Amino acid sequence: MCIVAKGTWVEVERVVARPGERIPGPGRPPQVMRVSGFLLEDAELGQLARVRTIVGLEHAGRLRIENPGYGHSFGNTFPALPRGGAA
Repeated sequence: MCIVAKGTWVEVERVVARPGERIPGPGRPPQVMRVSGFLLEDAELGQLARVRTIVGLEHAGRLRIENPGYGHSFGNTFPALPRGGAA
């Protein structure tokens, strides 16, 4: 059991659309929304929690991560890209 304190920067996740509510197709995962914000009350990882974003919006979802980082990427570099089209 890991209790996260009120006011901690966290990430919550909420299911926006289940597979049957989206475009039909085999093996379609649910559409989820992940939001980072400040925890509004103490909560346990994996449990429902409410957060307030930097712009003041409130969201509820399953508490995923305490102090989330930014792990996004634009993928691998295409070989011609660094040369800027030079021959």
